[in-house]
Amino acid sequence: MNRSIRSIDAMEILDSRGNPTVRVFVELEGGVRVAASVPSGASTGENEAVELRDGDPKRYGGKGVQKAVANVRNSIAPVLLGMDSAKQAEIDRLMIELDGTPTKAKLGANAILGVSMAVARAAAQASGLPLYAYLGGSGAVRVPVPMMNVLNGGKHADNSVDFQEFMIAPIGAPCFAEALRYGSETFHALKGILKKIGLATSVGDEGGFAPNLRSNEEACEVILEAIQTAGYTPGKDVALAIDPAASSFAENGAYNLRKSGQGVKTSAEMVALWKAWADTYPIILLEDGLDENDWSGFAALTRELGERIQIMGDDIYVTNASFVARGIREKASNSVLIKLNQIGTVTETMETVQLCRKAGWTTLMSHRSGETEDSFLADFAVAMDGGQIKSGSVCRSERLCKYNRFLEIERELGGAAKFGR
Repeated sequence: MNRSIRSIDAMEILDSRGNPTVRVFVELEGGVRVAASVPSGASTGENEAVELRDGDPKRYGGKGVQKAVANVRNSIAPVLLGMDSAKQAEIDRLMIELDGTPTKAKLGANAILGVSMAVARAAAQASGLPLYAYLGGSGAVRVPVPMMNVLNGGKHADNSVDFQEFMIAPIGAPCFAEALRYGSETFHALKGILKKIGLATSVGDEGGFAPNLRSNEEACEVILEAIQTAGYTPGKDVALAIDPAASSFAENGAYNLRKSGQGVKTSAEMVALWKAWADTYPIILLEDGLDENDWSGFAALTRELGERIQIMGDDIYVTNASFVARGIREKASNSVLIKLNQIGTVTETMETVQLCRKAGWTTLMSHRSGETEDSFLADFAVAMDGGQIKSGSVCRSERLCKYNRFLEIERELGGAAKFGR
């Protein structure tokens, strides 16, 4: 089949928060026609690639993406037409050069990533391969453990919890389908417990509950109760993963736990707090336990807990190989959260994953809080062989479309499928 790019187009669509984002269409000479939709984050690192927004206050509160759409049509498409869609790295490099800024601020990371994802999907389809096999090769057979966001605080909720995400990880499941069941049953058990004690059971952007709990610790305790109520053993069947998003409560080199009333803590005191939590609760992963600029604190945290759990950086690295390289040199963590739209192309994301792998670090593929019904992330996670996925709770269709795609992939792989890390 002819894999040359015949046309590239784009349009403005809405993400799961009702804000505009970009959808890109790519058509090949051989007749393949695909689309890809770009997610959008709320809790963003200061060094992330830039989403181009229109800034017109009379339209979507300034969040429109018509400029990014126009850049796909008028700047990117003319350069890429006629190219072999299988030349992913070359196509992504051309877009990076065309933009010419370190954060993709000229054309917009949302415009560039939309094209990058759509080109990969088109080339996979033209090759007759599922996307995970096209990007990951014949060895792409590992379906990841889901880290399911079931309870929220921080910027994601108006409650008394400082820390942003409390996740359940069904590590004891034999396969993804069973892991999804463990997670769903625990989620529904948690809903029942919250309802019983008179707390809110409405869900936030990523499908997690945001009840007005009395403390940060109560968030862990109520989840552990839910795990047991669902018939599972905490730490053995279902473990905890925490994303405090510490940059959101960092102030003047310290950490203000204002929402819970625990006062201001130094970096060293936060490391001590996380050690106490790791001693008390079955936590396997701590993401962004410190501020994105607290490199020495991250290194201290890794020295303290790195042999026991995954110390993961998100805002500190923003899926950027140069920041990850610094982290490796300084032993700042042992794991990296990977988000396609933080860096802005499929190729650069893959390069960052390869750098982590070379260092012996783990990776966790992640959605964003503003998601779409595009399941690209699921195939990408299997292709990258990281063994873990962060795609929200077990409700809201923009989250479940990723989980349901994993079910399909596991079914396609059959006996060749592996599960987990």
